[in-house]
Amino acid sequence: MGLGVIKSYIYSFAARFSHIALILGLAISYLLSEFDGLLYFHAAFGVIFGVAIIFRIIWGFIGTKYSKFSDFKFSGLGGYFLSFFSKKEKFIGHNPASSIAIIIMLSLGFICVISGLMLYGIDENSGIFAFLYNNYNELKFVKSIHEVSANLLLIVAIIHICGALIDKFIHKNDALNSMITGYKLTKNDESVKANLAQKIFCLVWILAIIAAFLYILNRDNFILKSHALKVDYSSQNAVFAKECGSCHMLYPPFLLPKKSWEIMMANLENHFGDDASIDEEANQNILNFLLANSAQMNSNKTAFNILKYAKNDQNIAITQNEYWIKKHRKIDEKVFLRDDIKSKANCTACHKDIQNGIIQKSLIDYEKIKRF
Repeated sequence: MGLGVIKSYIYSFAARFSHIALILGLAISYLLSEFDGLLYFHAAFGVIFGVAIIFRIIWGFIGTKYSKFSDFKFSGLGGYFLSFFSKKEKFIGHNPASSIAIIIMLSLGFICVISGLMLYGIDENSGIFAFLYNNYNELKFVKSIHEVSANLLLIVAIIHICGALIDKFIHKNDALNSMITGYKLTKNDESVKANLAQKIFCLVWILAIIAAFLYILNRDNFILKSHALKVDYSSQNAVFAKECGSCHMLYPPFLLPKKSWEIMMANLENHFGDDASIDEEANQNILNFLLANSAQMNSNKTAFNILKYAKNDQNIAITQNEYWIKKHRKIDEKVFLRDDIKSKANCTACHKDIQNGIIQKSLIDYEKIKRF
């Protein structure tokens, strides 16, 4: 079936607008995931992508004819591909390949967005799933789900794009043009016309994507805001804050296992080359506090990995833990020697609020790390 001569309006503006939002949301979010310091914006564009997915799914049930899932062609995929080198059948709506690809992409996209929001809560103690922060051990598999679904989605999207380009430039069809203009050439007038309810939904759809974008720019939004609470160690244990904080930053107790704290507190007269001895009562007070808040007593991501990579039970240096080494492996050694950092142990130089027990990627000063 060749192209017709009648210009039919097949895809509404809302459908085309959502299509663009889906493409940009996925592309920008995926690209931002590769850059340090842009985690929030990666999540933000992921949310925009999610909003576009939700509305597209609803539109698939209540929208105009050729956007409805009921109009999708799921049979005849084999014959459709076998006719690659011959004249393909002309479809007014979606062909079998695009129909299946859209369902797969919407499904993978939904999984990717939900797992991404969950991961943001688990890793960053932020967003609507922040309540999962202290369940890292049970939910660490979510990261794999997010990465696999995102990569599969990208692969399917690329195949879908390639199919659209082949359809346009090899088979000379106008499916790609219709996603830009809304029109296809048909033999009969196949134009769709939205009813009042559909028009209202389309308007809400467009406004929702725009509103979501503007809303997400404010970091104090309900969807992605941080739920991390600063720990006031001085009020929790004044002796710990006074004795330890008088010489160096206050290291969150969950950065070392119990055994490491026991070894450290038993040998304060040789504390990394200095004599940090304190009276027995103060020593026991601090030790009890450190043990009660050590890595074993926390369920967040950092504490879990500190224990996982703690191969040497005698190690008392946080910077010698394999997990610390792994997370800082890309940083040039010269960075730690700069005047504004001084040593690897000066975590506060780059990690804002670490002295209050908060460790988040969004609070890392990546620019300081990059400056030489």
